[in-house]
Amino acid sequence: MMTSPVKKKKKRFRFLKKLLIWAIVLLLAAGAFFLLVLPKLEAGATTTYNSYTARIGTISNALSFSGSIQVQNNETITAGAAGTVRQIYVAEGEKVVRGQRLIRLSTGETVKASFDGEVNQISVEVGDDVNANGSLIQIVDFEKMEVSMRVDEYSISDLQLGQECRITVTALGETFESRISHINRIPSGGGNTAYYTVTAELTVSPDVLPGMAATVTIPQEEAVDSVILNKNALSFGRDNSAYVLMYDANQTLQQVPVTVGLDNDSYVEITSGLKDGDTVYAQVASSTGSTSLFSSLFSNMGGGGSSQTPSRNSQTNRTAPGGYGGYGGGYGGGR
Repeated sequence: MMTSPVKKKKKRFRFLKKLLIWAIVLLLAAGAFFLLVLPKLEAGATTTYNSYTARIGTISNALSFSGSIQVQNNETITAGAAGTVRQIYVAEGEKVVRGQRLIRLSTGETVKASFDGEVNQISVEVGDDVNANGSLIQIVDFEKMEVSMRVDEYSISDLQLGQECRITVTALGETFESRISHINRIPSGGGNTAYYTVTAELTVSPDVLPGMAATVTIPQEEAVDSVILNKNALSFGRDNSAYVLMYDANQTLQQVPVTVGLDNDSYVEITSGLKDGDTVYAQVASSTGSTSLFSSLFSNMGGGGSSQTPSRNSQTNRTAPGGYGGYGGGYGGGR
């Protein structure tokens, strides 16, 4: 049985009518979202900023190596010939000077200190018989020591004799100024990477003992008495130009271009754009809260809500302690 053209037209009309109704419904829903919900979500957004203060200070890049404290002068004196110990002139722990008498033997031999130091150990007593080359006494200089460190093939070219360095004894927290005194250019150990032994001499306090671990810091570039800023305070434009955010006279955050100089892992030198004491801001996060689509819609239908402005005071940057940093540098004393 054939369907009449009239019935086809009616069926098509009903379909188009339903399609038009659904289109109108979708348009109304979209309009409600943009007019009611979206402004609510935007009004509920909160932007958080951290504040940082530019300070006058010193910034440096540095190499850092691990090493250990070792003695430079260490001597164990032995008997030249077999004999008997007749007299001992010193005691363990006693300071001695070069040429001072230490022990006399029955053979007439008198052993003397060959350098200034301290009696670390006496191996005999008066009346003991000793063989030729038998140990008698050990003298150690515990004041003039050295730090030995291993430097890999990638860093050895950055070191040179006489280069200034700073040595920190890990266990004691004591720091000493020094210079590189020797570079052994013959590599030690095997493996795919070559390592070279580098030493630096230093005069230490009585608490520093051989074998203690130490960190050797070798400064490279340095900016002294410059405007210093935490690197987290910087923002960058599309052309990679640096800027910071600062409040203007109308209490509105504005982008202020800055020129950066020397930088390390934590801080950067500002050569133009900021002065000592300037406070800048950096955006941390922006969130819309937990307001849902339906709750926003119903709250707007019921009579609105409140909006929030960006928080100006969230976290204050603190000045880093003075001194040199680890590998990559450090920041020294802001005022």
